[in-house]
Amino acid sequence: MYKVLIIDDEEPLREAIKILGDWEGLQVGEVFEATDGVIGLEMLKKHRPDIVMVDMKMPEMNGVEFLRIVERDYPELMTIVISGYNDFEFTRQAIHSKVVDYLLKPVNRQDLNQALRKAIDVLEAKRQTQSEFITRNIAYNMSLPKLKEKIYLSIIERSFKLQSNQAFLPLIGADEANHQFGALVLKMLNMQHVRDHRFNRDTELLYFAVANVINEVAMEDVICFSFPNPKQDGEIIAIFTMQGGYPEDLAFRADLLMRKVGHTLNELFDIISAVGVSQVYEEVMQLADAYEEARAAALAIDLLKMKGATAFGSREKTGAPEVLSFTSRMPILRNALESGNINHAKVIFEQFTNKIKEADSFTIGEAERMIREIIVLFSDMALDLGVAPEQLPASGSHSSLAAIGLSGDFSTLDKYERLLHSILEYYSEQIRQSMAVNRPFHIEDIKDYIDRHYFEDIKISMFTEKYFLSREYLMKLFKQQFGFGIHEYMQKVRMDKACILLDDSSLKIQDISEMLGYKDKNYFSKAFRNYYGLSPSEYRSKPAGDKK
Repeated sequence: MYKVLIIDDEEPLREAIKILGDWEGLQVGEVFEATDGVIGLEMLKKHRPDIVMVDMKMPEMNGVEFLRIVERDYPELMTIVISGYNDFEFTRQAIHSKVVDYLLKPVNRQDLNQALRKAIDVLEAKRQTQSEFITRNIAYNMSLPKLKEKIYLSIIERSFKLQSNQAFLPLIGADEANHQFGALVLKMLNMQHVRDHRFNRDTELLYFAVANVINEVAMEDVICFSFPNPKQDGEIIAIFTMQGGYPEDLAFRADLLMRKVGHTLNELFDIISAVGVSQVYEEVMQLADAYEEARAAALAIDLLKMKGATAFGSREKTGAPEVLSFTSRMPILRNALESGNINHAKVIFEQFTNKIKEADSFTIGEAERMIREIIVLFSDMALDLGVAPEQLPASGSHSSLAAIGLSGDFSTLDKYERLLHSILEYYSEQIRQSMAVNRPFHIEDIKDYIDRHYFEDIKISMFTEKYFLSREYLMKLFKQQFGFGIHEYMQKVRMDKACILLDDSSLKIQDISEMLGYKDKNYFSKAFRNYYGLSPSEYRSKPAGDKK
């Protein structure tokens, strides 16, 4: 809706205009009044009308003075002049001020509404043009960053052809003299936590906010353009440009930028990150080297030394870290998971993480590589054991782990260890469920297992986890089938085997207790006496015919 201001010292004329105007048809929502030019200017500031109808002869400030001020201060305002005097000076000022129309008193309905319609048509045409301009500008401003991002990515990936793409260089300032370029890489180590708790699980919004902050915190003489790496979850690339300066000064400013970015993101969003920065290069095509240098610096940060705060990488070359591999542990781990013995699998993992703790260093890059290796090895094993492919992560990335309900965050060794155990537990559960479905359950399987593994620490939970059945159901079914409870049967098998071993006089009772899986000789003797009513030594001394 439009707003109209009527400025005239004659109240009857103002009332006539209000009565004659087709305000509803013209989409005019508000009509204001002023008695002279001075009050009219105050009304302009306060109400910001779209159209002003002004009398040319008024006290205090006449129409000529008013139009001169409007021409200077409100050049877009639509004005309609009303005059009862055929005065050339008034007409000349009206023409100079580019008024929409010039009405003579007394004003009639037709002329008034035609003048108003003309003004509103001009307003609508301007608004349409402005809307189209804004739309084009928004599209341009939205597409320009994307275009710059594609240019930088192609340079980083070494696919940018300089000869055929010279026209794009001005977009990134590569055509200007004395411009020097560098790269900053920031890896968010708690990305999923920050995204879920600060950005309502919106990854794109998180990336947008981080990139904006990086661009804003750049120093006065440093320009940054930041964007997420589409091939690396949680990684932000910032290309920065500087002008002039000695190499030492440029290196100092690059390091200052790195620390300012890391600390600011931590203060604003609690983001824990690993940040690396490159040296500064004179050629834009060297940004590929700059990116690799900055990323290597971030990945070389030692996880063993991190305390859950933002860490900054060094450009100094470091020795290659000790390469740890999980491959050799897979056969025994598979056996543990296939038999449903998750506790044994956890022991294997603990032995591996202990080896990490004993290493001289364990970098973030090595930690990420290890996760990828474990995901590949575990997925191959799970597929071989019948787990459906859609139940498994496609990779060790944040998004892939999040798809199966796991967080890929880690900013300390303890959190990394918890991540590894959560991966183990997930695969263990998938394998257990798959085997419960794909392997028909027979109660004889439990009996056979006890017959073959009586010397181990057998727990009923091993069978409930493996066969996806309740403890009560398994115990009831076993007793119905064999006349013994599971614990009773394990005791019976051990005692029967004990009698056979005691008949061999070459075996010491201590050796027999160990062969049967007892903690020590005394514990075995007590169990034997409780079962048979005599000690192992007494049993051994009995004549053969009196033995069971």
